[in-house]
Amino acid sequence: MSASYSFTAHLWEWASKASWYFLSLPEADSDDIEERFGGTAHGFGSIRVEVKVGATTWRTSIFPSTSEKTYVLPIKQAVRSAEGLLPDAQVAVELKIIED
Repeated sequence: MSASYSFTAHLWEWASKASWYFLSLPEADSDDIEERFGGTAHGFGSIRVEVKVGATTWRTSIFPSTSEKTYVLPIKQAVRSAEGLLPDAQVAVELKIIED
């Protein structure tokens, strides 16, 4: 029941004391993920994923966001630096659900 998704989203900063950056998954992809994998979610509703942005691949989790009404993907500093990503950049993403 593995699933992969490809999309482009804009990089946004979460307003907090720390600089956290995210991409919001498209609504249709989020709905599909929730329907197919929501029942297997971990803490805070997280779902484990493998992500590729440019030449960088890593494992992380996506999280449901009530304010965005989608899942959000955190983009860590190492990835932003390696790929030259600045706030508001359009980012092409390949995302694969990791099944436990």
